Amino acid sequence: MKKLQCLLLFCWMSLSPAHATELVYTFKNPAFGGNPLNGPALLNNAQAQNDEKDPFGDQTPLEKFNETLQRSILNRLSATVAGQVIGDQGGLIPGTVETTDFIIDIVDVGGGLLTITTTDKVTGNSTSFSIDNNF
Repeated sequence: MKKLQCLLLFCWMSLSPAHATELVYTFKNPAFGGNPLNGPALLNNAQAQNDEKDPFGDQTPLEKFNETLQRSILNRLSATVAGQVIGDQGGLIPGTVETTDFIIDIVDVGGGLLTITTTDKVTGNSTSFSIDNNF
């Protein structure tokens, strides 16, 4: 009797139509196409978890002034150095420029290419890059 009940139940289930829909994923983050109303909630959650401090947020006005002054001086220094290595036609002039802290070597490697190497006198670290002199 139990087998008959199971068989009838199985037949009834196999003959009845299945009612299912496909799974549809929707994004929550509005940056990826989600609902724009989720944006403030997601931003608040992210800010609540952020433990990073702004390194420049706690500067005094004097520290900000010193930093601005330092940038201004470095800008003038780089403009002066650039004036020494750029010719009348706008191309770079091969040679060496030496400042208090740096040595800048401009070498013509041929084929219109120049290699510029900047060396820090204090640490000895250097950085180098190549450019086309016909820019």
